[in-house]
Amino acid sequence: MGKLKTMALEPHDISSLYRDHGVEILGYLSRRCPGEVARDLLQETFLQVVRQPDRLDAVTTPRAWLFGIARHILARHYRQQPGDALAGLEESSAPVAEDTRLPAMREAIARLAPELRETLELRIEQELSYEEIAGVLDVPIGTVRSRLHNAVRHLRATLTNPKTNL
Repeated sequence: MGKLKTMALEPHDISSLYRDHGVEILGYLSRRCPGEVARDLLQETFLQVVRQPDRLDAVTTPRAWLFGIARHILARHYRQQPGDALAGLEESSAPVAEDTRLPAMREAIARLAPELRETLELRIEQELSYEEIAGVLDVPIGTVRSRLHNAVRHLRATLTNPKTNL
């Protein structure tokens, strides 16, 4: 006898997800949109969790699932924006380190194809595993490996020969 499972998320489940991953998801969103918008999108991410409580049981990695939701909400937000969606996003002027190679590295990363750049950022900035990235981007793990390999190859070529066009 198949029993229809309609499990509701308990408030402590949502609190636990938020406590474990909220700051990380907010950091991901904050690097892609202005602060107040990022906070709103974080709330929308967790609102989606509340709206889809049965999905959490099928998830193998809640962290990757949350990043996937945040990514889709961010994409929807920018699709709804008229004109230049990135106009309000300001780059932090505080350098991470006094390394003269950083500007060249940032420029090289910015010149990567969007799918390579996004995959690389999820790996480096968010420290997601290949499996988690595959889940976030909804692509096979082989595609993640290929994108990361190509991103590193392009960066290496660009940084060793700055005249290289990607």
